[in-house]
Amino acid sequence: MGKDLAQAFPIARSVFGEVDAAIGSELSKLCFEGPAEELTKTSNAQPALFAHGAAVWALTKEALQPHVRCAAGHSLGEFTAYHAADAIGLTGGAKLVRVRGELMQAAGTARPGTMAAVIGQTTSPITELCERASREAGVVVPANYNTDEQTVVSGEVAGVDRLMELAREAGAKRVIKLPVSGAFHSPLMEPATVGLSAACASSAFTDPAFPVYSNVTAAPCTEANSAKELLVRQLTSPVRWSMQVRAIAERYPNATYVEMGPGQVLRGMVARLVPGARAVSCGTPAEVESLHELLA
Repeated sequence: MGKDLAQAFPIARSVFGEVDAAIGSELSKLCFEGPAEELTKTSNAQPALFAHGAAVWALTKEALQPHVRCAAGHSLGEFTAYHAADAIGLTGGAKLVRVRGELMQAAGTARPGTMAAVIGQTTSPITELCERASREAGVVVPANYNTDEQTVVSGEVAGVDRLMELAREAGAKRVIKLPVSGAFHSPLMEPATVGLSAACASSAFTDPAFPVYSNVTAAPCTEANSAKELLVRQLTSPVRWSMQVRAIAERYPNATYVEMGPGQVLRGMVARLVPGARAVSCGTPAEVESLHELLA
């Protein structure tokens, strides 16, 4: 993860090095060499994703920033979006997401939970299915509103298992349990909010240079204190990604969407949410070069 960027660009290598120093760990070695099971632990995955996104932004910022009108990030990516908007520095952001990952991992250990993706429309709304599953088996809530065809649910294992049964009965095309270490974006993460609130309060946040759309409200945030509050609320609130993207599309018609970081998942979601939108991925050396060519 990110090894090709670090080998190709000294700036990217420097970003990974700064993140290593900030969290006091050889995270870059874990990113580049694995093992995968260690990298995907929440406490490591979160700063790793932040480092990758920050490295890509560092490589493209000079050319891209004059054209940026707003930013958004899916869950952890919202922290990277605030970093891109100059609301929090690289060192401060790395420390903060490390704490977030550790807190979420601890909450998942203390109160085990899981998540599942429901793909396809259901005859009853997901919220109603979650309410029924919660009554019958255990707490489960919508966690990610990704697209009209994909919602992720989160909660206690028994509750999620029951929701999966109900979703199949309600006509879902597929229901897939996700390989996660906790019930993220659900009430089970409540214990993590105290520590994250303290960490945010002690972090040097400034007002973002451009609006960052919030997972919690699907609305733009332009003020530092509001950003901190929303990032804490995000732990136990659903990620309203589909609402965010459509709000951005309405405010900025004909925009180009650039996904920064590994993979093309968000690019694919944008294509489904805003038909005809131009969306590009930027996470590899070739994609960085392509973005520069597009801007030129």
